[in-house]
Amino acid sequence: MHDVATIAIKGDAKSNSDGVLLINSLHKSFGSNHVLIDFNLKLEGGEQVAVLGKSGSGKSVLIKCIIGLLVPDEGVINVLGHDIESLNSYELDQVRTKVGFLFQSNALYDSMTVRENLEFPLRRHSIKLTPSERYNKVIAVLQNVGLAHTVDMMPAELSGGMRKRIALARTLILEPEIILYDEPTTGLDPITGKEISRLIKTIGEKYNTSALIISHDMECIRMTSDRIIMLIDGKCYAQGTYEELKKSNDEKVKQFFE
Repeated sequence: MHDVATIAIKGDAKSNSDGVLLINSLHKSFGSNHVLIDFNLKLEGGEQVAVLGKSGSGKSVLIKCIIGLLVPDEGVINVLGHDIESLNSYELDQVRTKVGFLFQSNALYDSMTVRENLEFPLRRHSIKLTPSERYNKVIAVLQNVGLAHTVDMMPAELSGGMRKRIALARTLILEPEIILYDEPTTGLDPITGKEISRLIKTIGEKYNTSALIISHDMECIRMTSDRIIMLIDGKCYAQGTYEELKKSNDEKVKQFFE
């Protein structure tokens, strides 16, 4: 398996495909360092796709381009029918309410309780709820990650795995259509990493969310992904299921499975 074909995108993504995320001919460089070179990707509704690559291969740069934190040098990124680069700041913020982002560092506010951390995105995006409705929403997402009892605890009182679950609950509270996972098992022990991987799979099935899982953790990728995109040399070098890629004779692919 080698480079995937370029995906043609003209105008609104939804007029061409049911895909919720389309990336066409994406280029991103930092000086002479060419990180992404003609990168292409398509994510279907309800699909969980992993982007696999070595550390420093451009996986986090890809995510930052998708949510508008970095501006591509060339190419098109279309999220839920919107060309990201053409949006103003207000429009981009509206799209971001539909795209959950699980940070590698969890990015919880240490000075806030779990409840306050989960309420923060509701307040930031001016979601109009009564206090009781807001509390019930917080409890509901905490129940989905198995941590309703932590509602009034501080992040410092939680284990690494628990903080990761709280960060996922905060992502879920806006009921996103797409979730972007940035190295979701980094820094976790193998057992906790498997628990988070199972939770990612369960969340996708329960909420029918689409997910892009950025990782170099092969066990996480095996457990969570419907399909794998291999980011090698800045390109979408190969794609397929875990089992398909595992059988590849291509040395650049095989190195990940040895």
